Amino acid sequence: MADATRPVDDEALGAAVFTALGRVIDPEIRRPVTELDMIRGVDVQPGGSVRVDLQLTIVGCPAADTIERDVRAAAGSVAGVATVDVDVSVMDPAVRRALTERLREGRPQGVQFTPDSLTRVIAVTSGKGGVGKSTVTVNLAVALARRGMRVGVVDVDVHGFSVPGLVGLTDEHGVAPRPTRVDSMILPPVAHDVKVISIGMFVDDASTAVSWRGPMLHRTVNQFLSDVWFGDLDVLLLDMPPGTGDVAISVGQLLPHAEVLVVTTPQAAAADVAERSGIVARQTGQRVIGVIENMSGLVQPDGSVLHLFGEGGGEETARRLSRGQDSPVPVLGSVPLSVPLREGGDSGLPVVLGAPTDPAALALVAVADRVTAMGRGLAGRKLGLSPS
Repeated sequence: MADATRPVDDEALGAAVFTALGRVIDPEIRRPVTELDMIRGVDVQPGGSVRVDLQLTIVGCPAADTIERDVRAAAGSVAGVATVDVDVSVMDPAVRRALTERLREGRPQGVQFTPDSLTRVIAVTSGKGGVGKSTVTVNLAVALARRGMRVGVVDVDVHGFSVPGLVGLTDEHGVAPRPTRVDSMILPPVAHDVKVISIGMFVDDASTAVSWRGPMLHRTVNQFLSDVWFGDLDVLLLDMPPGTGDVAISVGQLLPHAEVLVVTTPQAAAADVAERSGIVARQTGQRVIGVIENMSGLVQPDGSVLHLFGEGGGEETARRLSRGQDSPVPVLGSVPLSVPLREGGDSGLPVVLGAPTDPAALALVAVADRVTAMGRGLAGRKLGLSPS
């Protein structure tokens, strides 16, 4: 701040600038730079010249230009400031270590979303691939974020990662940005107000085949849940791989309190496969809270629906999964086939944002509403759910 020997008005101006800098949000950590010890000083010279000492978390911080620009604009917006000079440096290891410890709020490094966490954890799973599970996950996440919730998505489909592209984080070559590391802490990229992590952010080529077996898969899932700093989330969605393999077992071991949504198609035969994913989830202590039927039909210009993939798969899956619980598993929604839904996946703009009046978007928003209404604790139990 301004030197104590300077006139009071210079001190007041320095205080006003510091207050204004509190409106600058680090785009990765999502907190004011003044709370992150990134503003090490504000020096006011006679005549309204201001110098801001800005310290970034790491060398090569990808948000450096954005933060410096926002700091300059915030300081320059204060009445009485004539010029702004921003002196940019990098935190030393001790300051950076103190920052990571403060962000973790004194908790030891480990799985963040324990049973006593306030974050609701929902695993979105399916019995087989190609049913639109990732698309459903992404649109639910964005719909929940639009309601003001703090939402994160972990793409634990290591072999078939697709979430970075679905949320528009990939470039023209399909390559996603690498997350920023602050010491051992990984900061997830943000898209559409949703924090996202995926193995697709750690490969150099979108066509890379990740051919790992059990131990490596478990280690990756554990690292995503331990080293990636999501901050305080209301909801964490897991985009699960299809089937009942290693990752499903690892997630069950690490997050036995997670709730499970099962995505299936309308084909009656699909219920056999979809049921298995719910059964393995229950074997690890998780609870199935609902079924989402995707590709339920194609809405025609006259309003009628063409059922290309048959009917009844969602209801049959829910009926079968209900047999293993003390309360029925509901069908939370049926999402129709939709060109805008497919286009949104290709462009990285989820349909709930890009075409909010499309029937698929309306169905997905309705699912998000139902999941939100279920809540946790007693409210959830009334609907046959358990708290996460």
